[in-house]
Amino acid sequence: MVLLFLLMAFVIGLVIPLQSAVNSSLRHTLSSGSLLAALVSFAVGTVALALTCVATGQPFSTLVGLPRIAWWEWLGGILGAFFVFGSTLLAPRIGLAAMISLIVAGQVLSSLVFDRFGLLGLPMRDISWIRLTGAALLLAGAILVNFGDRWLAKA
Repeated sequence: MVLLFLLMAFVIGLVIPLQSAVNSSLRHTLSSGSLLAALVSFAVGTVALALTCVATGQPFSTLVGLPRIAWWEWLGGILGAFFVFGSTLLAPRIGLAAMISLIVAGQVLSSLVFDRFGLLGLPMRDISWIRLTGAALLLAGAILVNFGDRWLAKA
């Protein structure tokens, strides 16, 4: 089962650039700004999730617990909107490889902090020198993806 979860995470990583490219195309097709394209994307996603909840028999009655949600638990939707808006804005300006490499590097660095301190109720996980080395290599990769060609051109 763990292997399936790892594969799923990898597939999600594979489709994030596709999502960014699709949303960028949507922005262009609508001749609108990135905010409106992100709004359309979220509206379609909301409908898809609602239909999936109905199809899988999710108990909508549990939504009565919404008033008990902590203020910071509402941030997930805002952060998701920021991601979709940001990727729709950045993909055509800096390119998918540059954008995704920086996103992944940022995700790994902040994830190490969340793991180390068990933030927001997540399980605590130690930061070993191997994990730090992996994070450093990812950061180095992001730097090379974004600036490597410029350095080679100057050489």
